[in-house]
Amino acid sequence: MHIEIELLPESERKDLPPSSNLSFGKHRSDHMFLMDYKAETGWHNARIVPYAAFFLDPASACLHYGQAIFEGLKAYRGKDDQIRLFRAGENMDRLNHSAWRMCMPQVDKDELLQAIKALIRIDRRWVPEATGTSLYVRPFMIATEAFLGVRPAREYLLSVILSPVGAYYAEGFNPVKIFVTDQYVRAVSGGVGEAKTAGNYAASLMASEKAHELGFTQVLWLDAAKRHYIEEVGTMNIFFLLEDTLVTPELNGSILPGITRDSVLCLARDWGLKVEERPISINEVLDKAKDKVLKECFGTGTAAVISPVGALYYKGENYPINGGKTGNLAQRLFDEITGLQYGKTEDAYGWIDII
Repeated sequence: MHIEIELLPESERKDLPPSSNLSFGKHRSDHMFLMDYKAETGWHNARIVPYAAFFLDPASACLHYGQAIFEGLKAYRGKDDQIRLFRAGENMDRLNHSAWRMCMPQVDKDELLQAIKALIRIDRRWVPEATGTSLYVRPFMIATEAFLGVRPAREYLLSVILSPVGAYYAEGFNPVKIFVTDQYVRAVSGGVGEAKTAGNYAASLMASEKAHELGFTQVLWLDAAKRHYIEEVGTMNIFFLLEDTLVTPELNGSILPGITRDSVLCLARDWGLKVEERPISINEVLDKAKDKVLKECFGTGTAAVISPVGALYYKGENYPINGGKTGNLAQRLFDEITGLQYGKTEDAYGWIDII
């Protein structure tokens, strides 16, 4: 793919924010990638340009009918000063799956990865060096055709923007408290829960706000049909260590197929743990917590990697897990995955791209 490049003059480039002040999504790098799509010509006009607002017609389909998808991955600067991407090809595959589900055009994954690497090379100075920091990479696609009829759009914009982010655990790798909701649901099997589409996150906001008001960090979602089976926690996949078995809800069409989730499953199996992907009910989890059979619980995702859970709160009752402490498995997984991401651990899986 040929990419036109327009660089921002050195004199106009922004000062880098201090590593101690990198809240998620607050800062953007100097450049962005853009590419256009029309049904009659396909993808064209690939370019890297200075970061700026772009024009949207008020009738653009994304503003009215929700054709908007995105991905999230990170670039990590190791002690050797090399920049690494973690399982970026899988992010490109998932973007294409989301596009398929939302009736949007596919992208050549190798060409998009080429564009992302080119953008990171140009804005390399934005990859922070401090321990636990990284450069968040946000590819997204929106429908730009101006029309007010309900059908798949015929014009789209693909963009990639970059944002330096701080360590997720600014105060240490500590367990979080989770509020279990049976009032609100995130997605339903047969819907778009398995796609990384904008509407899924809008649907999660009400329950998240109510959980925060009550002093909880995240929401544990139950299935939409019976409000009985566990699905996800916040915007992460969820795992439970029951005795010596690691259990996570199976992918059923309403759960996002997380790349960190898949990494955990792969590592756990290679370490000899018994692993199950199956339906697991909230009653089973809470009963196992009461009986001290639930040894650990943790969420997985790009932002946190591993997020240990110290307690579940359901229908007015609190259920502590592992004494509210981080479990050995959660810590081992966090250390292993972040070790790969920052180049501290040998990559035996071919998961790392060095830029």
